[in-house]
Amino acid sequence: MTEPVQGGSRNTGNLGRTTIADGVVAKIAYLTARDVPGVHALGSGFSRSVGELRRRVPGGGTATTHGVKVEVGERQAAVDLDVIVEYGEIIPEVGRSVREDVIAAIERMTGLEVVEVNIAVSDVKLPEEEEAERVR
Repeated sequence: MTEPVQGGSRNTGNLGRTTIADGVVAKIAYLTARDVPGVHALGSGFSRSVGELRRRVPGGGTATTHGVKVEVGERQAAVDLDVIVEYGEIIPEVGRSVREDVIAAIERMTGLEVVEVNIAVSDVKLPEEEEAERVR
């Protein structure tokens, strides 16, 4: 006679697959990187403009991932980020913080091993540029 399985003691890990879309990893990377101190924005000016337009169009989605490219395999992921840093920040330190935070978030949330996070600093946001944007 077979004993009933009690309270989740059955190993269900081999009863199916979980796949994680590239877009999921890209969103995690985007949301994590933009919150790192010293990061002004992700993406070039053009890609940010397109992302803002897409956000405003009905059905265009609420979370954009401009400035983020990912490659996701079965067990590993690689991330490329295009970052704009605040003027006065120490760029290598901001890059290190972004890399550490993005790796930790992706690995914690997805279980994927992040093999690389490449960061391209495409611009530095000057204080007078921010003031000029407010005046417009």
